[in-house]
Amino acid sequence: MDEDDAREEIARLEARIEELADVVESCRKVILAAKAAIAAGALLMLTVLIGVIRFDPLSMIGAMAAVLGGIVLFGSNASTSQQATAALRAAEARRAELIDAIELRPVGDDTR
Repeated sequence: MDEDDAREEIARLEARIEELADVVESCRKVILAAKAAIAAGALLMLTVLIGVIRFDPLSMIGAMAAVLGGIVLFGSNASTSQQATAALRAAEARRAELIDAIELRPVGDDTR
């Protein structure tokens, strides 16, 4: 592979790595929100069941929806995060291979 081609592929991989890192970070935030929804729904159901809050069908339905929605969001984003993390590691490994293959010169070395 030509050194210029390697540099172009490295630049492309770095953009992909940044994109994948953003995906992983976004998934992490959604997973955190999903956990909060699960906890809030479960807490509401518990308080209704032990009698702290008067039973209201609408609040129980809302609590169940929060728990189920949180579970779905958690599962979906966890698998997306795992896939993005695997792709991120592969891209980083490929970038490292390309960097190792390039003949690097020390800074200030004017010999070409």
